[in-house]
Amino acid sequence: MTALSPPLLAITMGDAAGTGPEIITKSLALPEIRALCRPVVVGDAAMMTRALGYTGVKLSIRPIRDVAEAGAGPGEIDVLDLANLDLAKLQAGRVDPMAGKAAYEYIKAATELALAGRVGAIVTSAINKESLNQAGYHYDGHTGLLAHLCNSPGATMMLAAEGLRVSHVSTHVPLRVAIERVKPERILKVLELTHDAVRRLGIERPRLAVAGLNPHAGEHGLFGDEEARFIEPAIAEAQRLGLAASGPYPGDTVFFRALNGEFDAVVAMFHDQGHVAVKMLGIWRGVNVTLGLPIVRTSVEHGTNFDMASTGKSDPRSLNEAIKLAAIMARAAPPPPP
Repeated sequence: MTALSPPLLAITMGDAAGTGPEIITKSLALPEIRALCRPVVVGDAAMMTRALGYTGVKLSIRPIRDVAEAGAGPGEIDVLDLANLDLAKLQAGRVDPMAGKAAYEYIKAATELALAGRVGAIVTSAINKESLNQAGYHYDGHTGLLAHLCNSPGATMMLAAEGLRVSHVSTHVPLRVAIERVKPERILKVLELTHDAVRRLGIERPRLAVAGLNPHAGEHGLFGDEEARFIEPAIAEAQRLGLAASGPYPGDTVFFRALNGEFDAVVAMFHDQGHVAVKMLGIWRGVNVTLGLPIVRTSVEHGTNFDMASTGKSDPRSLNEAIKLAAIMARAAPPPPP
């Protein structure tokens, strides 16, 4: 691949009982998306053909057995065909371990391609955690699964929507556990990961804001001392290392300040603190980026939308943004280690 070539992106089909296959057909019908990348869907070719029937998109499916064969024309969608679904048994909009197992296999295949340097990034469609776990894959979602496949236990997620970027000290854990994970070493690690990720997006010296854990960031100990004990030491160490980090700031105002251009990214202390802020901008606009992996991975910021499955009415905007961001990051990312 030359420096000017669009990056090759592996787009996983997600849970086949959801809307993933449908929104992929809509995204890959857009000329602006095809101009940014060379997409290969990792999934089931028969399901992708069925999805075209739901959406009415005027493309055709081109099954391939190796990403080296990728090179579909504008009227085609390359599908690395794992052929791992029995469509006669699949019911749209239902939890199904068959779909969970297939979704796992798409993620595993795409990750292996990225780790081998054969694709520039992976873009994941939504999976259903219940289907995944019923299939025997006991992960909290994409982040935990990718951390395992990439041997990267410190991975976390960053959400991006419009001008707001939010990374997380913890994600899918009970709130009591999330509070226990607010420790200087973890906060510093997330600050470093966020700094590197935002630099890949073209901001040379990212301004990083750190949210407090307690109301009003503790109000000088009145509402809790975690800020003084754990968060402030992490910020001080980040500053010593040359990062433009500041805070802790009250969680009820810091995201507004970032959205208005004061900061380039915010580090949230727990899942809902960061997710609510981003999703208020519109769930169809956000992108999920996994930080701390040796590969680039972006994802839609919504679920499988079982209630919309097979209707052809699903909204592809989040996938569009995930593909665009993956293409940018793939160009800026170093190749994975051997």
